[in-house]
Amino acid sequence: MIVLYVPGDAAAAAVGADDVAGALHAAARARGIALTIVRTGSRGMFWLEPLVEVATPEGRIGYGPVGAGDVPGLLDALLAGGAHPLRLGRPEDIGFLKRQTRLTFARCGIVDPRSLDDYRAHGGYAGLQRALSLGPAATVEEMIGSGLRGRGGAGFPTGVKWKTVAAAYAAQKYIVCNADEGDSGTFSDRMIMEGDPFVLIEGMTISGYAVGATRGYIYIRSEYPHAIAAFREAVRIARAAGYLGANAMDGGFAFDIEVREGAGAYVCGEETALLDSIEGKRGQVRPKPPLPAHEGLFGKPTVINNVISLASVPVILAEGAAKYKDFGMGRSRGTMPIQLAGNIKFGGLFEAAFGVTLGELVNDIGGGTASGRPVRAVQVGGPLGAYFPPALFDTPFDYEAFAAKDGLIGHGGVVVFDDTVDMAEQARFAMEFCAIESCGKCTPCRIGSTRGVEVIDRIRRGEKIAANRAVLADLCNTMKFGSLCALGGFTPYPVMSALTHFPEDFAGAPMRVAAE
Repeated sequence: MIVLYVPGDAAAAAVGADDVAGALHAAARARGIALTIVRTGSRGMFWLEPLVEVATPEGRIGYGPVGAGDVPGLLDALLAGGAHPLRLGRPEDIGFLKRQTRLTFARCGIVDPRSLDDYRAHGGYAGLQRALSLGPAATVEEMIGSGLRGRGGAGFPTGVKWKTVAAAYAAQKYIVCNADEGDSGTFSDRMIMEGDPFVLIEGMTISGYAVGATRGYIYIRSEYPHAIAAFREAVRIARAAGYLGANAMDGGFAFDIEVREGAGAYVCGEETALLDSIEGKRGQVRPKPPLPAHEGLFGKPTVINNVISLASVPVILAEGAAKYKDFGMGRSRGTMPIQLAGNIKFGGLFEAAFGVTLGELVNDIGGGTASGRPVRAVQVGGPLGAYFPPALFDTPFDYEAFAAKDGLIGHGGVVVFDDTVDMAEQARFAMEFCAIESCGKCTPCRIGSTRGVEVIDRIRRGEKIAANRAVLADLCNTMKFGSLCALGGFTPYPVMSALTHFPEDFAGAPMRVAAE
């Protein structure tokens, strides 16, 4: 019996993994070979997808990228001992994977995401078991001690948020998981939901137990049909096995999860707009106070965490807060799943402790640009993140280090651009994006972004460049400090960073052309 592992998540499927799995089944039947294919999540080395792994006495051996046309020769190689041009060896020995510190993503690409037994065999539910032994209050303190900060962008201490909700008096409390992963260059949430969904279910369950919430909602963007289907199936399996419900894991507490599908608005990634959307309203930002921890979903105390924050909870409880806090630097503790995208040679997910520099990520780990041209700019933190030039590549991946250089980590997306990029055009895109995605509730965001597009267009046409650059800077200042939420408040980051670090692109030429 040959046992093969073929990723089944969206990233692998997009480059033909389903076709490869089908071809493997067909070729095995034609040759009378006994074959089992386990559809896993992706390991996150996207330039090697579809990555096919075969179980051997020495561990799994990877082959990739495999196309459907490679299948006959691959089966011949497996039957003859494994030699093949696409043979990669043990995936764990590939430099990109070997250099990582996989805590949150330890099981991704390894387990069958539809198998609760597989999840438990790889350490699953040890975190919840320990939480039950500690009790709710001590579980909250463990989270505070871990130093975990929100991985969705704001970086607020997770344990403090939990403690606030735990102390709130209410007959009903909620856990809300923000899976509205809309930032450019980000895919870690999707990878977890498709490759290791039970870790997120366990994290939400621990949170519910710790703060006294009996119901959880996960809000998944509609553009993620694979993730929605995978997570709904995992919830069904967990509920049927007694890990969710009136007596979750026989722990004497009730907790269940409902999946809500988003409607496509970027602003619903903001926590209060997300709450409105779950309640069936138009997604609009709510003023604060009151904070969601006091009056959140349906007016009740609510913990709102993003996918990676909650998926990090089980390992923290299982291994202990002190061990998790050993990783990282300064106030940025633990690991961060960094997503390398854009014009980059080795794109994918790289989980590492805080402190690795931007230059290491782009040049050493990512291999530089896919085009082979020089890197000119890197945007970190999604469409509202700042653009960093190579001169800032010594910046460590750390909340405070990025903030000190007028940047933000956001959700950990790193998008690379080579020297053909027009940074004035990128600044215009940021303003246009904000104008399109604004919920319209506050004037600085709604009107400021529209005026921003107009001002940048005047600069690019060469009209009163100095005066219009001053107007643009003043407009960004108004949006940064006057907007109701981060959509308008963070849009100045890409605009001002482009203006500051790449002033030559705002000299009035309609389009910058790189020197050959």
